[in-house]
Amino acid sequence: MPTDIVIDMGSKKTVLYSNNRVLLMQPSVVTVDADTGEPLYFGDKAFLTVGRTPDTLTPVFPIAHGVIADYDIAESMLKTYMEKVFGNRVVKPRAIITLPSGLTEMQHHSVSDLAESAGGRNASTIESSLACALAVGIDFKKPQGAMIIDIGAGVTDVATISMGGISQCSNINIAGNDFDQSIVKYVKRKYKILIGTATAEKIKIAIGSATRHEFEIALTAKGRHISSGLPTTFEMTSLEIYDAIKDQLSEIFNGIKKVLQNTPPDIVGDIMNTGIYLTGGSAKLRGLDEYLQRALGTKVIVPEKPELTAVKGAALALKQPGLLKNNDFFYRSVQKLKIDLE
Repeated sequence: MPTDIVIDMGSKKTVLYSNNRVLLMQPSVVTVDADTGEPLYFGDKAFLTVGRTPDTLTPVFPIAHGVIADYDIAESMLKTYMEKVFGNRVVKPRAIITLPSGLTEMQHHSVSDLAESAGGRNASTIESSLACALAVGIDFKKPQGAMIIDIGAGVTDVATISMGGISQCSNINIAGNDFDQSIVKYVKRKYKILIGTATAEKIKIAIGSATRHEFEIALTAKGRHISSGLPTTFEMTSLEIYDAIKDQLSEIFNGIKKVLQNTPPDIVGDIMNTGIYLTGGSAKLRGLDEYLQRALGTKVIVPEKPELTAVKGAALALKQPGLLKNNDFFYRSVQKLKIDLE
């Protein structure tokens, strides 16, 4: 059994990772009793209840925009996932948790404390952008600028990096979930049909595109007509997906541009020469790298399995803490943070 564990609690999924493999990947959702608030279902089982629950049950997503929105539910969820992987072990695994860049000391402390309460030990945190930079092989010993754009489900984490430290960063609260919501609104407006976010996500994954293409892909989906209230089918194309999400893509680009505008010119020069790394689950959206490449004027590199880039980098940091010796944010243990906050 592993003695080290990486925890990535995202708005859509929670990942436990160790020894170069995913130990668990489950939706970050808990179904609770609407009256008592008691958690009843977790992960995949809870996700199946979204949009299908009676008034007595409520699905709760305890992570919003990459940070804890409901501490108690998040702790209960993570504890359940840890027990599923490790059982009731006497020796608890050492834990490192990935977080968006630019969060407060209190937020780092809160997440570290949660991880220890859920079954980890010596919990520490690392910014996702730095973890991704390690995973793609950026050498923190060299004075070489780099840029990471990590687009998940709830947040787009943008950071420019040099010598193991973050130069500029921004959390843009627009990401994969917002694409799904935009598709829901588009279908309602154009076809007068109601669909859920789960259906919208399936459509996005199947035919979604961040660019216009000469050849379109079409998909038939099901929903409920607003007027009749009856089940109905409709056809949607990849061009329509682009039309639905183009405003969100533009906002993400504007957020990236602001980070670059505030970054020292020499670092920007390095970035334009070496390219930008695009990571996170939403990096798999068809044509997104092409869209950003055109908008930013430099190559965009998407690593293999971009949704796992952050956890792979965090695992490296946990095994080799010296890699981040220039970074003031690394390895803030719960004990040290408590001292700092007093």
